[in-house]
Amino acid sequence: MAEPNKIEAIKALKERTGAGMMDCKKALEENDYDIEKAIDVLRQKGIVKAAKRAGRTAAEGLALVKACNECGKAAIVEVNCETDFVSATDKFHAYGEGVLEYVLKNAPATLEEAQAGTKLLQDDTALATGEKTVFRRYAVIEKAAEQGFGSYIHMGGKIGVICVLAKEDAELGLQMAMHIAANAPVYTTLEDVPAAERERELKIAESEVANDPKLVSKPEQVKAGIVQRKVDKVLSASCLTYQKWLLDDSKTVAQVLQEKGNGIVKFVRFQVGDGVEAAA
Repeated sequence: MAEPNKIEAIKALKERTGAGMMDCKKALEENDYDIEKAIDVLRQKGIVKAAKRAGRTAAEGLALVKACNECGKAAIVEVNCETDFVSATDKFHAYGEGVLEYVLKNAPATLEEAQAGTKLLQDDTALATGEKTVFRRYAVIEKAAEQGFGSYIHMGGKIGVICVLAKEDAELGLQMAMHIAANAPVYTTLEDVPAAERERELKIAESEVANDPKLVSKPEQVKAGIVQRKVDKVLSASCLTYQKWLLDDSKTVAQVLQEKGNGIVKFVRFQVGDGVEAAA
C-alpha cells in the first residue's frame, strides 16, 4: 500500500476506534492494512470495546416514506444530491415525492428498473438544480389485512422508517417508527443476526476471556457461559426487541410489545448518506 494510503488508513482506524496512533499503526501492519481485521485485533487486546460504523458521510438528500393501508403496501426511498441547500428546495422535494409515488405504484423488481422509470424526472431535477441527482435505493413492503404500518420521517427527511406491526395500532406504529429512527437497530431479534457476525464476536469474546487474569482459574464451562453472555450483550445492542424503549427506558421494546399484545414483523430504516463514501 502506498505511504499516503497507509496514513489515511491509520487515520480512519483511529477515527473509528479512538485508539492511539501507534496502536492503530501496529494493528494495521499486522493485518496487511485491513481495517476490519485491525479493529478485531484492537478489541481482542482490550484497547477498544467497539468501533463506529464505517461510511457515516456527508452525502445529502432525502429519505421519504409513504404507506397505503388500502392497498397493503408501503414504500421508502432515498434520493441524493450534492448539497444540503439543494436537498431543502421545493424542486428536490418534488423529485423525491415523484420517485416515491412511482415506487409505491409500480413496485419495481430492481433498482435499475426503478431508476429507468424515473429517469426523466431525475434529469429534469438535475438540470433545474445544477447538481448531480441520484435515486440511490428503495424498498417496498407489504402487510396482511390484520397487520398495521408505522412510518416516521426525522429531521425533514434525513432519516425515514417504515415498520409493520402484527396487529394494526396507529399510535404504537408511529412510536415504534420513531424508536427505530432514533436507535438504529439492524435486526429484530438475536435469531436474525447472521452466523458470520456472531462468529466474529465469538472470537473476540473468547480472546477477551482467555486473556482476563481474573478468569484464569474459572472452569471451562463457566468461561464458555461468560463468552456467550458477552456475545449476546454486544449483538443485542443492534437488535430492536432488546433495546430500551424510547418513551420509557425502564422497559425494553419486547416488553412494550408484549404489554400491547403486538409484535414487530419487519422494518426498514434509511438514513441519508449511510454507507456513501465522501469525495476526497
